[in-house]
Amino acid sequence: MAHTCRGTINLSTAHIDTEDSCNIVLSNGGRTYHLKANSEVERQRWVTALELAKAKAIPRSLCENDSGDEEPASQSDKSELHGTLKTLSSKLEDLSTCNDLIAKHGAALQRSLSELENLKLPAESGEKIKAVNERATLFRITSNAMINACRDFLDLAETHSRKWQRMLQYEREQRIRLEETIEQLAKQHNSLERACRGAPGLSSSSTGSVQSAKGEASDEDEETEYFDAMEDAPAFITVTADPKHHRYEPLPQGHASNQSSYNESTCKDLLPKKRRRTRIPDKPNYSLNLWSIMKNCIGKELSKIPMPVNFNEPLSMLQRLTEDLEYHELLDKAVKCESSTEQMCFVAAFSVSSYSTTVHRTAKPFNPLLGETYELDRLEEFGFRSLCEQVSHHPPAAAHHVYSKRGWTLWQEITIASKFRGKYLSIMPLGAIHLEFHSSGNHYVWRKVTSTVHNIIVGKLWIDQSGEIEIVNHKSKDKCQLKFTPYSYFSRDVPRKVTGVVSDADGKAHYVMSGTWDEKMECSKIVQSSHGSTSTEGKQKTVYQTLSPKVLWKKYPLPENAENMYFFSDLALTLNEPEERVAPTDSRLRPDQRLMESGRWDEANVEKQRLEEKQRAVRRRREAEAVEALEEGKDYEGYIPLWFERKVDAVTGELICVYKGGYWEAKDKQDWSMCPDIF
Repeated sequence: MAHTCRGTINLSTAHIDTEDSCNIVLSNGGRTYHLKANSEVERQRWVTALELAKAKAIPRSLCENDSGDEEPASQSDKSELHGTLKTLSSKLEDLSTCNDLIAKHGAALQRSLSELENLKLPAESGEKIKAVNERATLFRITSNAMINACRDFLDLAETHSRKWQRMLQYEREQRIRLEETIEQLAKQHNSLERACRGAPGLSSSSTGSVQSAKGEASDEDEETEYFDAMEDAPAFITVTADPKHHRYEPLPQGHASNQSSYNESTCKDLLPKKRRRTRIPDKPNYSLNLWSIMKNCIGKELSKIPMPVNFNEPLSMLQRLTEDLEYHELLDKAVKCESSTEQMCFVAAFSVSSYSTTVHRTAKPFNPLLGETYELDRLEEFGFRSLCEQVSHHPPAAAHHVYSKRGWTLWQEITIASKFRGKYLSIMPLGAIHLEFHSSGNHYVWRKVTSTVHNIIVGKLWIDQSGEIEIVNHKSKDKCQLKFTPYSYFSRDVPRKVTGVVSDADGKAHYVMSGTWDEKMECSKIVQSSHGSTSTEGKQKTVYQTLSPKVLWKKYPLPENAENMYFFSDLALTLNEPEERVAPTDSRLRPDQRLMESGRWDEANVEKQRLEEKQRAVRRRREAEAVEALEEGKDYEGYIPLWFERKVDAVTGELICVYKGGYWEAKDKQDWSMCPDIF
């Protein structure tokens, strides 16, 4: 060590001795430590290890500058290579030290054996001692050969170092050039998007002139991008070019005579919508040692550990759950699909799209208080209404219900189980997601995969998704198996890869899904399938011949300055925007979250402790009531959610919280008398 502290001995000047067959004595400067081993063999292993450490400590103490620190990863590849060679040299020195120790102990052993040979012993014992002596000699020769081989390896590495440097430098330059090109394209894309958003809304007269110039069919052509159907007409899939900027629907089939009324509704939809905010205050630069707090949390349930807001983002778990709807237009398109397998492709793309917001979002959301709610009313803008409620605190569980007037309903109850494992954090969402389409009655069910936060202690935090999602249509029995491939340094696959196959009730594969969970998903119609080679596990691989892939989903670019706004998407920036007429339990009204968003983190931490203590007091009172009811022989129901009720799901057979109604009616009347005081 480069410094001393109480309870240490400087090995470079220490004396190592042995008392008896099991004891070791370490002494230096009047301080002596007696170490006891379990056996003589164990003692010898310790003596060897200590001597090796001492041999390394002596040259280190002579050279103060040689601290052994690795060069920072931000230096050039050339420095990295020199660091590697330096490490190899260091390892070679270790081997040389080992060799010296082996030679030392081997010489002592041979001296002892020679002394034994000189003693007058029976002939048989002498032969055995001679044989042992020969083996000791062979052992020393072998160790020398090992050292020579290692030295040859180092010489070879140094010979090829220039070639490696040139290759690494070329790859680095190519990577930088590619990154600069991509960054330039992204900036151009962002500026074009902002220009489109900033353009004033079309007036009714200008809309009419555009329609007259383009003809009656222009409405549909403006929104829908048609792909070549290749050779197979059923594989024809229409995909909206950019639904984010088109908030009107194409002309329904069979309604060409209603062109005038359709034009009126189009003009109405093109009127300016409510302006949502496009930024929040920049994240303050607070430094906090994560390990100082997390080291006492290993193996514990994360939801039970009080955390400062420094690790949070200014959104609650209910709002993060609502973010799953960012690409809701995928479900609007799925309504119009003719076949259930094609519809399954859009549902699968939607299930993957919910992870795209997590790639940079390493901060944790606020744990909702029991009874906390969050509404997202986008009925006029996007045709859906969403409501979340925290229905349980331990374990934390949130119920979610979404109704869309465009033909679908989604509901789920998600319980988050999380474990801190030291180097990484595992987040396991438990519970099924249900999606039902009104006209067809197709009912889809799937579950989320495990999220892992890496580099908790050292390094830059990063998130990975891994596992499998099985989406089942319980009406038609169609299935989609999606596999999220975990990141591996040694894998040649694209990072964050997702693959899957859509098959019907008979098990016949119709589509192949491919893409990444942070960028885009494509589907390819299967023309022919055949059995290929057998894998190493003994399973036979299936080879699919497909048509060219069609992009179903592509991630929206992040807003400008996103890195200083917690990497929020355009939707996430609006989720905590203050809004009138919401319930008093709504997450937007949570004071600690609001203070954190404003950059007042110290006040937010104080407020967070107050809210949590208030919740604990309510829980203690509820527990006391339960004990009192038990003593009196009465039934005690416990906590009952306000807007959801527990029912057995007819499809999965699980007990799940489903929306029982009443929230939007209460909002219309502005009657919130039934809401608890949680803030």
